[in-house]
Amino acid sequence: MFFCFQALLVFSQSKNVIEGVIKNSSGNLAIPKANIKVKHINKIFLADDNGHFKLSADGPLPVTLVVSSIGFETKEIQVENYNFLTVELNDEYVNNKAIVIAATRIPQKYIEAPVSVGRISSSSIAYAATPSYYNMLNNLAGVDVTTSGLGFNTISTRGFNLSGNTRLNQMMDNISGEIPSLNFAIGGFTGLSELDVESMELLSGASSALYGSGGMNGTLLINSKNPFKYEGFSMQVKQGVNHINDNTANAAPYYDWSGRWAKKLSEKFAFKIAGQYIEAKDWIASDTSSYYRPSGTNNGYVIPGNRFTDPNYDGVNVYGDETTLDIKSSSTPFLQGVIASLPSDQQEQAANILKPYLNGSAMNVSRTGYKESEVINPKTWNLKLSGGLYYKLNKDVEASLVAYYTKGTTAYTGSDRFALKGFSVGQYKIEFKSANWQIRSYTTQTNSGETYNATVTTRVFNEAWKPSFNAADPTASWYPQYAGAFVQNAIGVYQNAYSDAISKGQSTEAAAATAQSAMLGNTAAIQNAARQYADNGKPVAGTKAFNDLFNAIRKVPIPQGGLFLDRSDLYQTEGQYNLTNILKLGDTSHRIEVLTGGNWKHYVLNSEGTLFADKDGAIGINEWGAYLQLARSFFNNHFKLTATGRYDKNQNFQAHFTPRFTGVITVAPNHYVRLSYQTAYRFPTTQQQWVDLEIGGGTRLIGGIPYFRDKYNYSTNPWYTLESVMQFQNSAASGNPDPSLLKVYKFNTFKPESVSSYEAGYKALIANKLLVDVYAYYARYQNFIGRVVTLQNSSAGSFDFANIYSFSANSSNKVNTQGWGLSLNYALPQNFFASGNFYSDEIKDVPKDFIAGYNTPKYRANIGFGNKGMLKDKRYGFNIICKWQDAFLYEGEFARGNVNAFTTVDAQISYKLIKTKSLIKIGATNLTNHYYTNAFANPSIGGLYYISYGFNVL
Repeated sequence: MFFCFQALLVFSQSKNVIEGVIKNSSGNLAIPKANIKVKHINKIFLADDNGHFKLSADGPLPVTLVVSSIGFETKEIQVENYNFLTVELNDEYVNNKAIVIAATRIPQKYIEAPVSVGRISSSSIAYAATPSYYNMLNNLAGVDVTTSGLGFNTISTRGFNLSGNTRLNQMMDNISGEIPSLNFAIGGFTGLSELDVESMELLSGASSALYGSGGMNGTLLINSKNPFKYEGFSMQVKQGVNHINDNTANAAPYYDWSGRWAKKLSEKFAFKIAGQYIEAKDWIASDTSSYYRPSGTNNGYVIPGNRFTDPNYDGVNVYGDETTLDIKSSSTPFLQGVIASLPSDQQEQAANILKPYLNGSAMNVSRTGYKESEVINPKTWNLKLSGGLYYKLNKDVEASLVAYYTKGTTAYTGSDRFALKGFSVGQYKIEFKSANWQIRSYTTQTNSGETYNATVTTRVFNEAWKPSFNAADPTASWYPQYAGAFVQNAIGVYQNAYSDAISKGQSTEAAAATAQSAMLGNTAAIQNAARQYADNGKPVAGTKAFNDLFNAIRKVPIPQGGLFLDRSDLYQTEGQYNLTNILKLGDTSHRIEVLTGGNWKHYVLNSEGTLFADKDGAIGINEWGAYLQLARSFFNNHFKLTATGRYDKNQNFQAHFTPRFTGVITVAPNHYVRLSYQTAYRFPTTQQQWVDLEIGGGTRLIGGIPYFRDKYNYSTNPWYTLESVMQFQNSAASGNPDPSLLKVYKFNTFKPESVSSYEAGYKALIANKLLVDVYAYYARYQNFIGRVVTLQNSSAGSFDFANIYSFSANSSNKVNTQGWGLSLNYALPQNFFASGNFYSDEIKDVPKDFIAGYNTPKYRANIGFGNKGMLKDKRYGFNIICKWQDAFLYEGEFARGNVNAFTTVDAQISYKLIKTKSLIKIGATNLTNHYYTNAFANPSIGGLYYISYGFNVL
């Protein structure tokens, strides 16, 4: 009995329980789901949502616990007794344990990634000095941002930055963020609400080998919080103000409300719901510089003049004034018509008086336009709703059914300025995944709502209140009225000056010269008086007459109005399997990792003829691809080589193979050198394939596929190159027309755009405090997809060139890009931290007159400094980010011009409410309120100042 009692005593001691709580040292906040490892048995336990843990020692004391969590420094605790433990972990601002997936589609340490990748965690989002988690991406090395509006920010890496980036993939919980009719994601307008974001990973550079078409310059992964790990209710309220000291608008409120609720109902079943609503007055594009737009091209530029000095004024952000005519050309002889309508005894005299105008160069006159603030409602709003059901089929397999819905209004710059009014996107996914495999199917459903083209709508609006020319009633048409008033005013000025000169004793010859000089000197006043007469009856912006007519036109589908009727959809199924543990290739210490996957994608284009050539029915496009990745370590795990190959096929294009090779060399513990050769590509977008849209002035945008050559009779009525038509017209103007100058455009095979990229990088963690990341790359692009302009006669055999076609095609030009970057993150004492990055990108060997659309400053820099927990109870914090970028030339589809260098400062101060895990922030973006633009013809961006309260966000 004695020995049995001793055995029971030993057994009970071996099962004693170690209990405690894990907190953040910078604010005494519980750290949920932290890992606790009992060192001598290598068994891992998990803390609950409140940081509480309870585990058996499985042996006599003392034991060593290793406590860790992503974002915190690992800590070892020597347990001597069974007293309740309180374990404090220090924030790890230099995070070498963070896991990323973007680099290889397999979880791996951030510091060991074989390519350049940036990461933002949920804890960083809570303390961000930006009003939106999406804006934080601008703080990463190598990133550029284009702001079309407050709700529409587009990011890019390594150049080719536009308001809508088709060279960067954006994924949200493995769902492509692309809009089917656009083939790019509309920034942070769609996707996750802020409280549901777990992390973001940005892979810079070529990434098509793993993520398919579009990954020319990078891939962004946005990951949500799993309800099994992140439970509970949280909410956040932000209230702010913008447009302070704005010349275009009065100060206006900014609202941002969000909430999330997740619950684990059992060990197998959990759910979550989340939502966010943002409302504000948008930034307004207000550049009134006069802009010259060469016919059929986007190679324009700013010219001197304004509406009062230039009768052909075309303001950059003034719409409706794109309509222009030469009022004395042979096809629009309005001046000559006015003279011919005069009494016969006055015609010769009038012709002599107006001879300087009639014999001069073209007299182009544009219609009077409206400012953007008059045709686009600056109110922007964005509603995001999401929900998901999660079920664990067993300990390894989780099934989920999720839905994301976004609706809102914002502005966007493409070939014109667009108002995305009531635009909505629904995304729905079913997924099964385990540690080694995953399969999912999802769909993206779009509804353009009342989205309209502001430029086209305003031009049609002008035609509605008074047509430019109506042959049935010329006297009620704008240009004949203008011409009539111009003739009368010019003759009046001439006659008054002539009479005055005669009265002063001048001879008839001298008086005529004086009168002509006076007339020419007052041309601007004569033009403005004629415009004022022709504009009689022009609706004033903001009045009931204006609003009624404008709203009616914007609701009429293109081309009679400005409305888009886009209901395009995307369906995709994809899967991936890590076969490493099944195939077991190689020995145990140098096993070959094998990853394979594939996808099938189906577009359904449905715009009812307002955007695509789908008036007779929806258009389907199929695309599929597969990839294989092999990885193996060599030289006692000091070198890891990864080889990836992907094969893709689009039904309208030849198949494309994309190889990728990366190598990581461990030169010392926590010191890694990375080398890579990567290729990437993008199939022409759905618009570059199937767009069929008249944009005014006789120009029709069409896709580059052979279908359109048959539709518009290329074989029977040739399309001539723009250059040759201009040469022919010059010969005709000289009186000797030479048809042999005309050249028929010859089509080549329409191909995907591609790039080959070489990169070297070095990443190191020094003294467990300083994280250094430096990289350099060189890339070569070919088969650029751009637009070619051709002209066609209204009927075969004529030379009127009435039809203009702008279609997608590959350029024969090849260009090279290169760049480098350096980033530093340093953990200072007392929870202070500092960060900085400096990076450069530039394009080389651009042929003359080739518009590459690189749109990237040569140099940019970010410097940050802050603290998440200081002063009393470590409740206070702050964060400051200073951003600078150099000046550059922006070449957009809408306009082309210089963007000035600028510096901005974003800042916030915070206070923690420990018991409720809450955070109060006062912050500002562009703290100094220095208005700037980051893309030509886009809005000027001023300061946004806000205060926020977040409950259960820490």
